[in-house]
Amino acid sequence: MADSLAYRHLWTAPELDRLFEERGRLQRWLDILAALARAQASLGIIAAESARLITEQADATRLDLDRIAAETRHTGHSTLGLIHELQRTLPAPAREHVYYGATVQDLTDTWFGLVSRDVGTLVGRKLWALEGSLLELAATHRDTVMVGRTHGQPGAAITFGFKVAGWADELRRHQDRLVEGRGRWAVGQLAGAVGVLGFFGEDRLELRRRFCAELGLDDPGISWLTSRDRIAELAHVLAMVCATLARVGGEVYELSRPEIAELRETQPRGGVGSITMPHKHNPEGSEHLDTLSRLVRIHACLLLEGMDQQHERDGRGWKAEWVSLPEVCELTVTAVDLAGRVVDGLEVNPAAMAGNLSAGGADLHSEQILAGLSAVRGKHAAQVLMAEVEASGSVRSQGWVAAVAARAGLEQEQVAAWAARPATGAAAAMVDLVLDRASAARLEKKQTHEAE
Repeated sequence: MADSLAYRHLWTAPELDRLFEERGRLQRWLDILAALARAQASLGIIAAESARLITEQADATRLDLDRIAAETRHTGHSTLGLIHELQRTLPAPAREHVYYGATVQDLTDTWFGLVSRDVGTLVGRKLWALEGSLLELAATHRDTVMVGRTHGQPGAAITFGFKVAGWADELRRHQDRLVEGRGRWAVGQLAGAVGVLGFFGEDRLELRRRFCAELGLDDPGISWLTSRDRIAELAHVLAMVCATLARVGGEVYELSRPEIAELRETQPRGGVGSITMPHKHNPEGSEHLDTLSRLVRIHACLLLEGMDQQHERDGRGWKAEWVSLPEVCELTVTAVDLAGRVVDGLEVNPAAMAGNLSAGGADLHSEQILAGLSAVRGKHAAQVLMAEVEASGSVRSQGWVAAVAARAGLEQEQVAAWAARPATGAAAAMVDLVLDRASAARLEKKQTHEAE
């Protein structure tokens, strides 16, 4: 689907083409080889002229992709085709210094480090924008009362702002996770055959440090050929992001049902809900957020499986990462973009929310009545009494106020006063807390960015 002209927009993000599109990926690999050559030259391991020439020729636009592919198939080696193609562009002395002492995993794991850094930064930036939209929505609907539902059933009153603030607060935590994890994920790899850098001399650790610095990555300290926790952790943070977005999409999907009609996606001009049922206004974006999340979660599970590796190199789980890590990244960025469009175009119907709350009648005040009765009879005794009232069927004939008053021997006015208490509790106050906390965090980040 990623190669489909008609459908790739549903599964891929154009901003990631430079990372995962064939020539873009090869350019990153060439950048890594050039950085390695420069680091080696700085320590006298290879000639400075070789490093200069390798850096100059590290241009993927000059590569013959068909020839690289043919040689890769012929040799069965993952990068030999690329090595030979780069060597063809170099004079004799420099050819011998291409890929000097490196392995396939040094190249691809370092690329993973660059991908982790760049994708983590991109997702964090997009979550920042999405969080901003949700915070505005939460502030706007701070006091918009609606039905709170548990187990799919009407429970008690909340506000729509309270619901949205919960989404925003969750995205705030994901942003924190992305920032906090960067130091673990954005690292290079220069390990050699079995991880001990045996190919190189006494400067081997300094070489790795300089190599990583050339690319703006951290030095891992120890080789991580079979330590795949970095990849698994990044994938699971992105999977959690997508799970949150699926939750948001699921709410919009459910509350868009005509019998509820509290929310609705804005349908783009020219959009078609159904060819055979023209009246339909399908929540396509919300629905697709769930699809994207399912795919990301499955790929994240596969990357977790990759942590189970043997000895000092194990291609089974490692090579599965070549498929699953790009998929997780592409699908996550696509999901965040889509969620932004859904939220920005969300149509909120406060009248329907109020109507659904009113339709619930006294049932939606049962918690308030229970609280009032608990102060008089004790919590557990009150709960037993109200369960008996519900079981007797008197609620259906008399309503909660009259039925409870009769069962408890109380005046109806007293029970009615309990039911009339504000039903949304601390909803508005918690919205304010989320808004204040997010505002402080966003201001701090802005000031830090400006200072840098």
